[in-house]
Amino acid sequence: MFRFFRWLFHLGKPLLEYSNTIDSPDGRTACSLELKNGQIMYSVLKDKKVLVKESHLGMALRGDEPLYNGLILVRAVIKGFDETWETKWGEERYIRNNYSEIALYLSESGGKKRLFTLRVRVFNEGVAFRYEIPPQPEFQRLVVQDELTEFNVDSNSYAWHIPAYQPDRYEYNYNRDAVYMLEGSVHTPLTLEHPTGYFLSIHEAALYNYGSMTLKLNQRGALVSDITPLSDGARAYVELPFNTPWRVIMVADNATELTTNRMILNLNDPPKEDFSWVKPLKFMGIWWAMYVGEYTWAEGERHGATTKHAEEYIDACKRLGIEGLLVEGWNKGWNGDWLSNGPTNDFTHATPDFDLDKVASYAMDKGIKLVGHHETVGYIDNYEKQLEEAYKYYADHNIMYVKPGYAGAWMTVQGRREFHHSQVGVRHYQKALELATKYHICLDVHEPIKGTGLERTWPNLLTREGARGQEYEGGALFPSHATILPYTRLLSGGMDYTSGILDVGNSVKRMATTLARQIAYYVTIFSAMQMASDRPKIYEEVHPDVYKFIRDVPVSWDRTLPILGQIGQYYVVARKDRESEDWYIGGVTNEEGRRVRITLEFLDDGAYTAEIYRDGPDAHYRENQLSIEIESRDVTKNDYMDIYMAPGGGFAVRLKKH
Repeated sequence: MFRFFRWLFHLGKPLLEYSNTIDSPDGRTACSLELKNGQIMYSVLKDKKVLVKESHLGMALRGDEPLYNGLILVRAVIKGFDETWETKWGEERYIRNNYSEIALYLSESGGKKRLFTLRVRVFNEGVAFRYEIPPQPEFQRLVVQDELTEFNVDSNSYAWHIPAYQPDRYEYNYNRDAVYMLEGSVHTPLTLEHPTGYFLSIHEAALYNYGSMTLKLNQRGALVSDITPLSDGARAYVELPFNTPWRVIMVADNATELTTNRMILNLNDPPKEDFSWVKPLKFMGIWWAMYVGEYTWAEGERHGATTKHAEEYIDACKRLGIEGLLVEGWNKGWNGDWLSNGPTNDFTHATPDFDLDKVASYAMDKGIKLVGHHETVGYIDNYEKQLEEAYKYYADHNIMYVKPGYAGAWMTVQGRREFHHSQVGVRHYQKALELATKYHICLDVHEPIKGTGLERTWPNLLTREGARGQEYEGGALFPSHATILPYTRLLSGGMDYTSGILDVGNSVKRMATTLARQIAYYVTIFSAMQMASDRPKIYEEVHPDVYKFIRDVPVSWDRTLPILGQIGQYYVVARKDRESEDWYIGGVTNEEGRRVRITLEFLDDGAYTAEIYRDGPDAHYRENQLSIEIESRDVTKNDYMDIYMAPGGGFAVRLKKH
């Protein structure tokens, strides 16, 4: 690890006007700051081209004047920073954290002379800033009514967006529209194609004890922060000192370059305790059988989560080389309309046909890790009453992985309905994460708060959902969806997409994919908990040759190299295994077939065996889903691959070092 610091202090009389431009370490990205007429503004440039025009900054406070006007600069501090740190797991083993920083210490010139600091970091890959509010002479807490943070991008930029404040949270199909056409508030990451040809994505990092940031257009046509409100209309109640989350503007020369932007992780703190116990996991589940109607979540003759079925699945995991098993529907509360049972779900008592003691002992004897499940339906007051006891109950049964779910349209607490991504939701998810840490439990959070890089500080946060996954197959997912996710949702961290469903033609849940595409997801969609989502009989009896790739593919990587892609059209990426010299390549396309040429110059010297799984020439996501070609041949770094992806299709390659 190497770090360097440069310090520049401005001392003396406060300044009424100030301007400065902070360059990134490579000199290509810049943030210009200006204090003029008592207001602080910024703009973002790349190669001297303005990508974010003059944008205002500030904060509206309940019961007080906004922290926005009449500002003076007390002091400016500039420094540089450079380190390389090693991840516990992830898409890269080593991440470089290199930026230039300026901290502007600002005060009001009159009135209460309130203080705050604007801290700005300029990376080669973009710009980030946050507000830091120290204790004030006249008050120690404040109520944030909203932020007044603008992102004044060219309104002709194209945006890939999903709506905010909707009952299905983040689980919507993306639309592409010009910025000036956006209606209402939209979630972040909000990815943009600027008229200059650069790509941007606006997001946030280190979200704690605050409402999640959404974006909307203001009266002057600029995007402005819209912090998710609480039920009383306030955006956050905070004690001082307090730092807002980082506001992040990722910048890239092209769309594929965005996919390896690591600013979100770098803007979070390193772990403060030992997380050597955290291990990524590949797992199966008593799950998809419920979706296709073989089992039910509720008790009865087709109940899925029984002792007998769990032991059968454990045996299958052992035969198939899968490390873990998720069991959904084991606890009391799933009967009837389970979405209405949130207030009474019981997280420490099993149904009569499920013996957790016996199942946990059987799994341990077989060397299989159980993945526990808590479906809260968003009733977090009921969940928090049981939370510590429920985690301890799992830990006592050697269950060190948990999938909590929040499938309700709201977070319900003390009779109030709150947004999942409000300050109430953010606080709850953090409380659950910290308690899971206490009991050495890793999490796969469904219906989560969006990723903001907290997994750097809390590596037991292995993955989350937070977008439409394959449970929406059967009519509500389109092939283009998986070609948009790498450039949007996946910029915020890994996603449990529930990949590997090889029964693609099932009449109950017909997939809008080819067979080859299903295994491509293990490479194109990163998750440190990857699910082999289909039923064991499909892997063992129907498609054992295709299943081989699911068994072999890792869940944690040494390097990630995006190769080709365009948002909404296709995506091809190569990743190197963290535990071997092997490489894997995955590609997916939209509703159109296409051929891609992949050079293998990223390989080391020597020979590799390429195991290639690709669509057959007559494959089609509607008309011929099962057409697949599997071949093996030797290659070197001097070779290339010419691969066809069928409409709604994809491919996967394992490059095994000799």
